[in-house]
Amino acid sequence: MPGKDEAFLKRLLATFRVEAAEHIAAISSGLIEIEKSSSPEQHAEVIERLFREAHSMKGAARTVNLVAIESLCQSLESVLSALKRKEIAPARELLDLLHRSVNVIEGLLSNVGKEDAPSGMEMIRDFVRELDEAVKTSPRQEAKESGERVAEQQPEARTPAVSPVTAETMRVSKQRLDSILLRTEELLTAKQAAGQRASELREIREVISSIRKGWTKNLLDMRAIERASKKRTAVSSATDLRLNKLLSFLESGSNDISVLYDAVIRSGKAAESDNRSIAAMVDGLLDEVKTASLLPFSYLLEIMPKIIRDLSRDRGKEAELTIKGGEIEIDRRVLDEIRGPLIHLVRNSIDHGIEKPEERAAKKKPLAGAVKIDVTLKEGKSVEVLVSDDGAGIDTALIRNAAVKAGLLSKKEADTMDDRKLLPLIFRSGLTTSPIITDISGRGLGLAIVQERVEKLGGDISCETAEGKGTMFRILLPLTLATFRGVHVRVDDRHCIIPLTGLDRTVRVRRDQINTVENRETISVEGRAVPLVSLGTVLELPRKKKAGPGPVYMQAAVLGSGEQRIAFRVDDIVSEQEVLVKDLGSQLVRVRNVSGATVLGTGRVVPVLNVSDLLKSAVRLSPGAEARITAEEAPAERKSVLVVEDSITARTLLKNILAAAGYDVQTAVDGVDAFTALKTGKFDIVISDIEMPRMNGLDLTAKIRSDAQLAEVPVVLVTALESREDRERGVEVGANAYIVKSSFDQSNLLEVIKRLI
Repeated sequence: MPGKDEAFLKRLLATFRVEAAEHIAAISSGLIEIEKSSSPEQHAEVIERLFREAHSMKGAARTVNLVAIESLCQSLESVLSALKRKEIAPARELLDLLHRSVNVIEGLLSNVGKEDAPSGMEMIRDFVRELDEAVKTSPRQEAKESGERVAEQQPEARTPAVSPVTAETMRVSKQRLDSILLRTEELLTAKQAAGQRASELREIREVISSIRKGWTKNLLDMRAIERASKKRTAVSSATDLRLNKLLSFLESGSNDISVLYDAVIRSGKAAESDNRSIAAMVDGLLDEVKTASLLPFSYLLEIMPKIIRDLSRDRGKEAELTIKGGEIEIDRRVLDEIRGPLIHLVRNSIDHGIEKPEERAAKKKPLAGAVKIDVTLKEGKSVEVLVSDDGAGIDTALIRNAAVKAGLLSKKEADTMDDRKLLPLIFRSGLTTSPIITDISGRGLGLAIVQERVEKLGGDISCETAEGKGTMFRILLPLTLATFRGVHVRVDDRHCIIPLTGLDRTVRVRRDQINTVENRETISVEGRAVPLVSLGTVLELPRKKKAGPGPVYMQAAVLGSGEQRIAFRVDDIVSEQEVLVKDLGSQLVRVRNVSGATVLGTGRVVPVLNVSDLLKSAVRLSPGAEARITAEEAPAERKSVLVVEDSITARTLLKNILAAAGYDVQTAVDGVDAFTALKTGKFDIVISDIEMPRMNGLDLTAKIRSDAQLAEVPVVLVTALESREDRERGVEVGANAYIVKSSFDQSNLLEVIKRLI
């Protein structure tokens, strides 16, 4: 029985997490709605809604014995109740406190069900006290006229209202729904197999029809021979007997072939009928199950207003978010995968794009920056997401310098490359234009990860910018995962699938129409020279030697991303078909040029190609590109690190971490001690605390930057100071990175050091 009780509790906690997440999202959205509205009537309506959400979450937490969440919800409910009665006003400070309380509940929720999770009571004690004090000390609104105030009733346990919509719905776990969808999608293989069998029977029918015609003709010829032989008197009885047996065999075989032919026709018609029925049922079932897995984009976008609000406050900026197309539905699995990339782009809009109010005022812009998310449906098979802002735009000069510094371009290439070709470099790993590395930005990995996640979904991302006017990221996503339309191509005896989402067109070109431009083969597509490469060469497949000059015509698949187009030569374009893609398993998480595999109707397993990887691999084959591909460098000599920290515990911890990572480490107890060490020794990087006796970390950094011999030494500040003002001071004195101790992670520290030296 204990096992059953434990399993039941786990299921109950899982249900609570889902329900509580919905309450948290609703409360966060409501608080932002109050901030944006000045209508008392609308305030009253929203506050009533928030009160019910908090009350319901409190009751649910009590059911699963989560005392910390229940206590915080109780205090939250008390504040909302006072707001309902208009005993206190929704001042900005009070709304900030409510937002922080919701964040704490969200943090507690993430620990629900974890065995080693703390109870959370210590975490929420201060918030409970602050919320209780807020009811007593917040500014009072003017009392309503006598008789207008309604006595507060004791809250009752909320029973969900049953409407015609909710009465016909039920909650299904994501895992179960995903399992049903995957099993349904696998029926696509059965559908293709049925189509293949019907096709094979058609081929058999044609073969038997040909045999039947030949057999009938031979039988007629044999009868003519028989008639001629009977006119000759020299034919022996033995020969006559053998001739009669042969005629009997041919007549019997002719009848058997006719019977077989009729049977194949009947089987072929039945297979065609079964194929149509299976195809209709599978397509219908797949559409229904896919529809059940669709969610509106608003499911993902509802968290964006809070993200923008919190980050804007933290960065001392003002920003307003506009969302369009939130009602468009897309596969939930796509939404789950794109959540991180979208959040990163939105945070980038605030962190890098939107200027501070005083800067916007100087540029005669509205003080509050505009961030927009537009979602539109494209041709019923894909979704376009635009994330834009009206901020400062991307400084291409900074990109040029950063690209040279990161080794992505030579100085000559950077100086001659136009902005349109330069901009895609922002998606390259290691490139950053941020003046300092923080917990938000500056590592040069964010946009590279965004691109990787988008391309993993079979999508595409590009960027447009105008200096001083803003930046826009354009993301193209498939409506669903797993199944898509693809083109089946052949290279020698190798078969593979190219997704239609990355295919511009297929072409058939005469060999004498292939031109050479800058030592590279090209073909003309709509009057534009497009590079031509062999798909087999890009995939590094062994090529078979072929005798003779080869066919007059050749076939190619033109692939593209943004404005880039490259033609890939293939031996045959077999067909276009629906494809069920499977990943390659944990042993092959990432294979260059390949995104997965599929099973054809014939039972053959073939790879599904990654269009983005193919384009990158093809570019590397261009003349001169090999020279830019750096070989693996020889092991570098050990780098030297100076750790500046007055706490012996923190100093020892940092020293051990860095020494274990292969660095030579020297320590200093404060800024004076550190500067003396810097003047007498050679160090590749300085890791420093801020708050120290004699000379603090900020003064040390400023002194390093003012010294001609030390000015280029990277400085990383590792500190407990985490306010926006503290980070800005770090930027002002010239620190290269700012790491907050409360979110310290040794892997992040090592990654930052590796990036800086």
